[in-house]
Amino acid sequence: MTIQYQHAFRKYVSDTEEWCLSVLTDSEGYSVDWLENVRFVLELAQGYEENEEILEEDILTIQTCMERLEHSFCPEVERQKQSARVPIGQHKLPPLPYRYNALEPYIATKIMELHHQKHHKSYVDGLNKAEKKMQEARETENFDLIKHWEREAAFHGSGHYLHTMFWENMSPNGGGQPRGRLAQQIVQDFGSFDKFKKHFSAAADKVEGVGWALLVWSPRAHRLEILQTEKQQLFTQWDTIPLLGLDVWEHAYYLQYQNDRKTYINNWWNIVNWRDVEDRYQKAAMVKWKAY
Repeated sequence: MTIQYQHAFRKYVSDTEEWCLSVLTDSEGYSVDWLENVRFVLELAQGYEENEEILEEDILTIQTCMERLEHSFCPEVERQKQSARVPIGQHKLPPLPYRYNALEPYIATKIMELHHQKHHKSYVDGLNKAEKKMQEARETENFDLIKHWEREAAFHGSGHYLHTMFWENMSPNGGGQPRGRLAQQIVQDFGSFDKFKKHFSAAADKVEGVGWALLVWSPRAHRLEILQTEKQQLFTQWDTIPLLGLDVWEHAYYLQYQNDRKTYINNWWNIVNWRDVEDRYQKAAMVKWKAY
């Protein structure tokens, strides 16, 4: 890397840091979410400034973050997002971000239709019912069945939230490897992308019965971890934020792969939407508790 390029890169990083600081200093009128994203870019720039050499991919990462800031900035929209909430028992089935046949040949159209329209829809309905029943229990002060409805909310709620992430974690233009900060974090925490991929695939393959493999951010440990969960809520770890999930319930692959879970897992890597995972990581990494 020539001195000229390094000078230009450092100036760009310095200018970005200065802009972030000016926004954070005079933050009136900006939403909390948007300011948190600005704060993340600031930390990114400050981290790169401390490096002996600033790489071209570092600059591309900052540019991508800045573009997202620009596209997402709208005070009124940001305020609406900040105050938005789902009323009790009014969760909705999210639309897929692509057509049902878009993930062919890796996931068949019929599987996507059944998985989204039937299975995910059932989790939404189950969560709504459980929330309404718990609301009814509070109003009547009759908690005889609260254990049942809490379990229903855990199962269906986890199913709804994980599937909502699952659809966005995939793309017909996916595959390959992550870039930028996420790629660096994976190498730091797992040794290499290849080691991460083998660990994640093995975790998915070894889920006992039905469940998920998950890449999560741990705010307490300040690093990435790979977890399993049976069903959707059992034998996993609390206080973590899911970034990437692979559904290994049989309804996710059996019509196409039958009992060959390994091939399903291997093919799934071709449609991983690393851009979505990177976006989730950037937001999750801002959450850091005191480390123990």
